Amino acid sequence: MHSHIYRMSGVKLMTGKSTEASNIDLISIIEKEGNREQAELFFHLENKLLTQIFNLEKDGARSTLKEIEEILDEYKPKHSFGVIKYYFVILSSVITRRLQKESIFNDENAFIFNAACIEMIETNLHRENLVEIGDELVEFYCYILKGKLKPSLTHETVNEVVQYINENVEKQLIVEEIAKHFNVSTSHLSRIFREHTTVTLVEYITIRKIEDIQFYLRFTNLKIADIAEKFHFCNQSYFTRVFKKYTGLTPRRFRKDLDGNYFRFTIKKGDSL
Repeated sequence: MHSHIYRMSGVKLMTGKSTEASNIDLISIIEKEGNREQAELFFHLENKLLTQIFNLEKDGARSTLKEIEEILDEYKPKHSFGVIKYYFVILSSVITRRLQKESIFNDENAFIFNAACIEMIETNLHRENLVEIGDELVEFYCYILKGKLKPSLTHETVNEVVQYINENVEKQLIVEEIAKHFNVSTSHLSRIFREHTTVTLVEYITIRKIEDIQFYLRFTNLKIADIAEKFHFCNQSYFTRVFKKYTGLTPRRFRKDLDGNYFRFTIKKGDSL
């Protein structure tokens, strides 16, 4: 369920009810000030943004979010930071409600997801990085949605193993135990996994851990050593080497550099398919 991504503490929360009312208040004020066309454009862009996010169109979503930020900046130029920050919180709540409505999240996961987004906004958003944080949020939304998609490989056992790893990535995943869980031999599982994904099972486990860890580095204030321990790396030095191998940056540099791209891995179907 990818719920491990959202288990982040120290969050300042807003209820769905108050957030919903705030969204209405924001737009009604724009309309009262004689900017009905601007309000209509705002709603049009927001609907476009939601469609792009749920279709995993990251580049388009980032561009649309910037257009929305420009409208909010024009609306209250002296208070644009507060208004845009406020909107980021609203947007996260809107997306959460849709995830909940479409049964992508249960109530608990919806609450935790929204909390993680708000923590990221409260902790990391500053006047100097509005654009970068907006991009980060889009990245996070799309990453979570992509994680809900079922694997599409032709070998059903491999699909199930991929999904199992995705849902248990924070745990100490051992090939022998995974094979036992799926009632197959270790050698057979290792062979079919590589044939159908082009990577070994051990490497895929490591890759998935690194992908998730990127969000812990950017979205939380957990110490790097604690993150390494949480994902069952033997020590921080080894974790740093592995992280840099895949991302090109040390964990500390990745956390500070909001302009840095996320490492992403896409399973390539093996030749046997």
